[in-house]
Amino acid sequence: MNGIFIIAHAPLASALRQCVVHVFPDNLAGVVALDVQPNMPPEETLAQARILFKHMGTSHALVLADVFGATPCNVAQKLVDGVNSKLIAGINLPMLLRTVSYRHEPLDALVVRALAGGTQGVMQVAITAPQNQAKRKHDPNDHDHQQ
Repeated sequence: MNGIFIIAHAPLASALRQCVVHVFPDNLAGVVALDVQPNMPPEETLAQARILFKHMGTSHALVLADVFGATPCNVAQKLVDGVNSKLIAGINLPMLLRTVSYRHEPLDALVVRALAGGTQGVMQVAITAPQNQAKRKHDPNDHDHQQ
């Protein structure tokens, strides 16, 4: 079974792992998170990552980083070998849940599943009235649905 290594800016990696605990409480073995702390030198982060990666207990791993080009992803690039481990940047929760669900598949297939989960999990959601309920009156000055 493939290991899953989450590396992201603190506290995102741990928060994503906690979401896995919430959805799959019995499927945590081999799911590791490393929160990259502010002002920590990349060399120190890489040393921590290597220790966690080595102790994952699996021969193959998918590494999921938050932002391409940022410290977590740069550290992860030095961590993966491209054969027994693969790296995807841009982790989101749908990607992670898909990864956990299909972690028994070969690593290359898992990468495809993760990318599909990540992209298919991002969508615009239409605002419609639930069945058998009156539609909410729309106030054009009401902007609390926007960020």
